[in-house]
Amino acid sequence: MSSNPFRTGRGRRGATALALATVLALTAAACGDDGSGAGGDKGDEGSGKGEITFWDNNGGVRTDIWKEIIADFEKANPDIKVKYVGIPAESVQSKYDTAIQGGGLPDVGGMGTAMLSAFAVQGALDPVGDRIDKSALKGKLTQAMVDSVLSAGGGKELYTVPTSANNGTLWYRTDLFEEAGLEEPSTWPKFFEAAEKLTDTGKNRFGYTIRGGEGSIAQALDATYGQSGITEFWDGDKTTVNDPKNVEALEKYVGLYKKATPSADVNNDFKKMVAQWDSGQIGMLSHNLGSYQDHLKALDGKFRGIPNPTQEDGTRVQISNPVDGLALFKSSKNKEAAWKFMEFAVGHESNSKWNESAGAIPSNTEAAGDEWIQKAEATKLAAGALNDGTIKIVQLPYYLPDWNAISKADNEPNFQKVLLGKMSAKDFLDTLAEQLNEAQAEWKQQQ
Repeated sequence: MSSNPFRTGRGRRGATALALATVLALTAAACGDDGSGAGGDKGDEGSGKGEITFWDNNGGVRTDIWKEIIADFEKANPDIKVKYVGIPAESVQSKYDTAIQGGGLPDVGGMGTAMLSAFAVQGALDPVGDRIDKSALKGKLTQAMVDSVLSAGGGKELYTVPTSANNGTLWYRTDLFEEAGLEEPSTWPKFFEAAEKLTDTGKNRFGYTIRGGEGSIAQALDATYGQSGITEFWDGDKTTVNDPKNVEALEKYVGLYKKATPSADVNNDFKKMVAQWDSGQIGMLSHNLGSYQDHLKALDGKFRGIPNPTQEDGTRVQISNPVDGLALFKSSKNKEAAWKFMEFAVGHESNSKWNESAGAIPSNTEAAGDEWIQKAEATKLAAGALNDGTIKIVQLPYYLPDWNAISKADNEPNFQKVLLGKMSAKDFLDTLAEQLNEAQAEWKQQQ
């Protein structure tokens, strides 16, 4: 057993994944690929000098700040040049897929937990736990983010160095709360009280906006586990998602629809939901730190963002939000130089600079005390809760190959049926649980 603290828990690679990796490697060889950048290539540590390639998984949006960090790195490491390639977030997964099959993978690439398992099981990523343990990053990464990355990769190895998290935030209109004489919605009872009291359908004013369109499942599960207080997604081999406490919690949450929310919410994705809240007629919005700038422009400071509500005893339970990170690709011919760049990028100064630009929570714990975070209250509160251990994180099973299909295509339409009263919360959660239990059983059989 390795003494590496980043290696724990169950194995990760199943027969299906291994077969897929083998097929991809044979395909590359049959096409005459030289192995450079192909998924099955083991790469090399290299000289620690020369050029490396970095793919930004949010190209265009974060290009400027990455170029600034790269310039700082090259100044400190004149023997290394970083070739920057910005790839839009919506197309980055297909770009990685294509490169794994045909060659051309970068040395380093940005990768969130939602897509991590797909590439880890194909053998495209180099574990980074040992490298962290021997570097200046040891002991300086937020444990909750490390846990999320471990879980997303299958629980055995750390396949990215976490860079940031965009935690769930409850945004509320301070002016409307003051006008109604309400306390901030810091607990679930206060949240539901505010949703009711801030609603005046005759004046087209509502206490809350609920996400019923694309991306609805994560928000619904956040509210469900947050209320029930259940802190584990699995109880043995069975999911807790349809536990009676969760059923009761979801019933209460969806009960807000049309009573304390606009009817249009049934079709709203995050963009429509945020725009609707920013129009000024709604009291509360559950989203994440990423919408802060939108609120700032629209609401002129008449709002506040706090971590998700707690139970009455102060316990705060949240589902795991996607954690962004940097991956080291196994095919890299210069892993030593690539690692130097990764270590620099997640170091205190660079990690703080990047997250200030993005309005996200830094993974580097030293950055949590920086001045900009003290001024950005919502980020400060979220970072504080993550780092002081007061949040209990329910780890979503990103490692399951079927997770995206189950949580999106299979169940977003069902959640809309629940909102519209065409399906019960119990039937919805039972259906979701059945699919998850089956996917978990298949995954475990493959290990």
